Amino acid sequence: MRTRILAIIATGALVLAAGEGAAQQPAAPAPNPLDVIPEKMPFATPYGPPISAARAEAAIAAAKAEATQHGWPLNIAVVDSGANLVAFLRMDGALLGSIAVSEHKARAAAKFRRPTHALEDAVQKLDYKFLMTIDDAIASRGGIPLIEDGKLIGAIGCSGGTGSQDEAVCTVGAATINK
Repeated sequence: MRTRILAIIATGALVLAAGEGAAQQPAAPAPNPLDVIPEKMPFATPYGPPISAARAEAAIAAAKAEATQHGWPLNIAVVDSGANLVAFLRMDGALLGSIAVSEHKARAAAKFRRPTHALEDAVQKLDYKFLMTIDDAIASRGGIPLIEDGKLIGAIGCSGGTGSQDEAVCTVGAATINK
């Protein structure tokens, strides 16, 4: 009986020792998302001819109608495919500090060929702090590229509300072009 108990204790000790050895093995590090090499270039919409003033004003009019419907006084900017200001509207009562921000959102959406929401997500959700060091980037939603016939012809940027309000209004303005 005594031999049997010693055998059980010895077996238990071996199991525990094996478990400790396995527990001490460091887990393989997670791959760094920045090291992943995509097959295709992301956000590779080609730049196209610049948006006309009339179309830029139509996008602003649609955005203004949406903002007015909700009672959100915003600043709304449209830039061309080279990120140059084409049209701008500061609604009555819109935040003065957001004038430049609306233009910045539009420029960033055009230059980086993506909605600024993608930049916000990269900083907020993926912790890509390096984006804050890149010239002309703005990690705040409310900038949307304007695409016609598969080419970027400009971008619209809204500012003065919350990020979600800015983006909702820009989405309506962008819908006049992005079909």
